[in-house]
Amino acid sequence: MSEVEARTRLRAPVAGIVSRSKEPAVVQTVRSTAAATISYVVALHVLDSPVAPLTAPLTALLVVQVTLYSTLTTGVRRVNSVVVGVLIAIGFSALVGLTWWSLGLIILASLVVGRFVRVDEFVPEVAISAMLVLGVTQVTDTAWDRVLETLIGAVVGLLFNMLFVPPVWVEAAGESIEDLGRRMRRLLLRIGEELTSPTPVEQAAARLHEARRLDNDIADVDAALRQAEDSLRFNPRVKEGLLHRIVLRTGLDTLEICAVVLRVLARTITDLAKERREEELFSHEVGVALEELLAHVADTLVSFAVLVTTQTSESADAAEERLTGELAAARASRDNAADLLLKGVQRQPRHWQLHGALLTEIDRILDELDMDHRSRRLMEELDRHTRERREKRPRLSALRDWLWGRTPRRRVP
Repeated sequence: MSEVEARTRLRAPVAGIVSRSKEPAVVQTVRSTAAATISYVVALHVLDSPVAPLTAPLTALLVVQVTLYSTLTTGVRRVNSVVVGVLIAIGFSALVGLTWWSLGLIILASLVVGRFVRVDEFVPEVAISAMLVLGVTQVTDTAWDRVLETLIGAVVGLLFNMLFVPPVWVEAAGESIEDLGRRMRRLLLRIGEELTSPTPVEQAAARLHEARRLDNDIADVDAALRQAEDSLRFNPRVKEGLLHRIVLRTGLDTLEICAVVLRVLARTITDLAKERREEELFSHEVGVALEELLAHVADTLVSFAVLVTTQTSESADAAEERLTGELAAARASRDNAADLLLKGVQRQPRHWQLHGALLTEIDRILDELDMDHRSRRLMEELDRHTRERREKRPRLSALRDWLWGRTPRRRVP
């Protein structure tokens, strides 16, 4: 083994560890462990209780989230759910203590009360907190210590996320969007390659199933994007969080529309394969032209995904130029394929509607990826968000405009 190979093998595990250390699950695990431990230490020094203050780290675990926005928005409900559970446990411990039937009653009462106090998705945590406290609490004074522990855990969890700002997950979301674009590209390339040879119905149907499975991929990308959007809110590292969120969200929306059209395109080819079981779908010349067209459309999808996820202005300019070139090549290839399809339909008009549908679906994808369409969509979304923000918080918007030196335009009489 050469020295270079040895170094490469040694670096591979290290690179894997470094890459995994940046994953949301790994970061969240470390953050939650640290916050829970700190809250436990603080509770030990603040409270003089014979019982271990485990409610403090429990609350810290519930409060600390991956993003600062989710901490601030869900932290109050989480604390509320824990406090309500503790109060219910105090009442039961003072009256009946812990038995099999009192455990059932406390679970029932916690779930019912949780609905009324509007802790939303944290209703089960009311019952969990009540059971934990009931198991260790038999004295009312000690039970009130659990309330103080809850507050300590909540404060530590909130301060932890404010002092150690969670990372921005835009890069992870961008990688998911680019990966989605590349999966769509591979599917288009496979479909194009099969147009130049006899295509069995089963083979065309397999491509249709692949196109339908893109819905699951889009759901995964949407989850990653929601996390990225939350990480941009209230984050002092980000100056233009709204713009980043809109760029990524509208980009994913466009790819989702293209995925739907791609599914319809695969269905059109499957229908054509059913009608032409004993012959080729297209003549060799038309098949080659359509293969070239789908290859250009596939490259355009990837270029669009790269443009959406590019954050630096220099890279964005290069990505926009590349996308513009791909769109021009795709449209030229589309016109050539349309002429060949028209000549073929004039000679043999069978199934002309499927040929027209195929071109229409390609046109829809190209229209969605068009730069002018993209710019209009971004402006519409920016205007909508600005309008909604002003309508919801008019005074805050006016104060922000005043701080930024912007004054509303006065109407000329």
